[in-house]
Amino acid sequence: MAQVQRSLSDHQHVSDDQNNPQNEAPAARQAPDPDQKANQTEGGSAEAKTEGKRSVIRRHPLWTLGVILLVILLAVIGYFVWLTYYYPYETTDDAFVDARSFSVATKVSGYLDTIDVTDNQHVAAGAVIAQIAPRDYQIAVDQADAQVQSANASVANARAQIDVQSAAIDQAKAEQASSLAALDYARDQSTRQQQLLTGGAGSQEAAQQAQSTLRQAQASYTQSQASVTSAMQNKAAAQAQLNSAEASVKQAEAERESAEQNLTYTKIIAAQPGRIVKLSGSKGQYVEAGQAIATFVPDDIWVTANFKETQLTDMRPGQPVEVTLDAYPDHILHGKVASVQPGSGTAFSLLPAENATGNYVKVTQRVPVKIIVDQWPQDVSIGPGMSVVPTVTVHPEH
Repeated sequence: MAQVQRSLSDHQHVSDDQNNPQNEAPAARQAPDPDQKANQTEGGSAEAKTEGKRSVIRRHPLWTLGVILLVILLAVIGYFVWLTYYYPYETTDDAFVDARSFSVATKVSGYLDTIDVTDNQHVAAGAVIAQIAPRDYQIAVDQADAQVQSANASVANARAQIDVQSAAIDQAKAEQASSLAALDYARDQSTRQQQLLTGGAGSQEAAQQAQSTLRQAQASYTQSQASVTSAMQNKAAAQAQLNSAEASVKQAEAERESAEQNLTYTKIIAAQPGRIVKLSGSKGQYVEAGQAIATFVPDDIWVTANFKETQLTDMRPGQPVEVTLDAYPDHILHGKVASVQPGSGTAFSLLPAENATGNYVKVTQRVPVKIIVDQWPQDVSIGPGMSVVPTVTVHPEH
């Protein structure tokens, strides 16, 4: 029975092979293609190589990581060595645009009549910023003119009085000369009548008459002397009045000049070219003398860079600087170092550091450096406080 089953099975396999066309050429299927064998050989070798490389990294991961870290460390050390010994530039981001801005204030009080500028407007030197109503100050000028004219009239009157007193003095002196002549004649007559009376040729009445005439002449001469003295005193008084009148003229002229000056102060004028910012004044607003109505930023601006004191070793005035604006990075500006402040910034602050008290910890200080820019761009707005990044060439170019 087992032999019968085995023969049936062999017969079934033979029939299956005959029915399957793929089994007709077993020799052809078993013979491999030479090109296919070559490709399989090359692919196998590439996979073997990749497997070999991967196996090296996998077998030595710590060594591989150590080599990578060593390369990075050497690169960092080389960068800092180059930066310390061979990099001829110093830069800082602690820098900003600086200017001597100030408040625009009124010198006189009054109502603002006009505001001739607007916010952030650029004005030239001599331009009118605002104007206070000038009517009250014009009236003060007119009053001062009238006081000057009155003082000049007082001077003219005092000079006329001096002339009158000079004439009175001349008249008094003439009367004094006449009375002196009469006195001399009366004295001579009295002497002659007294001699005649003594000799018996004259009368007692004639002698007494001559003596009376002499006394009258003496009194007239004394009166003329008093007239001369009075006239001279009156002239001195007139001279004092003239001096007072002339002083009044100077005072009136000074008051007029002050009034005219106050009238000019009604116009608030820009003393230099710059920009108007933080405009607070408005037409019709009443302002007191000294009240600020705006802030003025002059065109004269520069860069203040706070470098570390360790960066100043080779930094000198006149060295070229390249400035980059944070707001406008496309504008690369050029300038030079103008000066280095003789001291750190904290030394000139409102509350300077006191290192003698407490526990001292050394901190690298920053020193302000003034940088002048050759040409500021005109197509953008640049003002105080804007951040910049200056780069100073600390070694001269060869």
